[in-house]
Amino acid sequence: MTALVTGATSGIGQAVALKLAQLGAEVIVHGRDAGRGAATVQQIQEAGGAARFIGATLTDPDEVRRLAAEAGAVDILINNAGIYKFGLSADVDDAFFDDHFNVNVRAPHILVQQLAPGMAERGRGSIVNLSSVVATTPARAGGIYGASKAAVELLTRVWADEFGRAGVRVNAVQAGPTETPGTDALPGLAEALGNLTTLGRPASVTEIANAIVFLASSDASYINGAVLQATGGQAAIAA
Repeated sequence: MTALVTGATSGIGQAVALKLAQLGAEVIVHGRDAGRGAATVQQIQEAGGAARFIGATLTDPDEVRRLAAEAGAVDILINNAGIYKFGLSADVDDAFFDDHFNVNVRAPHILVQQLAPGMAERGRGSIVNLSSVVATTPARAGGIYGASKAAVELLTRVWADEFGRAGVRVNAVQAGPTETPGTDALPGLAEALGNLTTLGRPASVTEIANAIVFLASSDASYINGAVLQATGGQAAIAA
């Protein structure tokens, strides 16, 4: 069993890579930083797992195709890598828009386009896309990011239909506020958003990774086209 995890050198992606390796998958660790990639591979190998690193810049479609080609035949694809920036609609420029849709939408689309047909030929495969609660809940200054994740959720359902009868499942995890290296760069953000959930706290990367790995595994063999909410729950509106 071979798994490709994008954005696997830190945060949620790294936690997913470690868990899949523990379950016996040979993990292809993707990232932009070769040093962090090597460290993640080493961590997996020291725990008795198998892994290799492929570097690629997801803003470049040719790089994404190269990533798919170098990965080869995979059984599991985790489209985890993404970017999130904040800006009001009147203030953002074309590059802001392009960065989000190139990484968050086009890159997963190319990887599915390149890798899912091979899964279908072999009669098995699992794809999990990482979404966000802002795909369905408006976030101030988060319109472009939210729109890119809404697109991912729609594509998840489309791909589930396109490849499901060939034995390939495609699902998504809608993550709520999560403490990651990215949110750590914005002090207090994850904690503040976590306080708005029914659980009153942000998620850890392990909690989101658990949901992703579940959908990728045979334990979820009859789940297809689903968007699993790992959001901490939506708090009731006070009367």
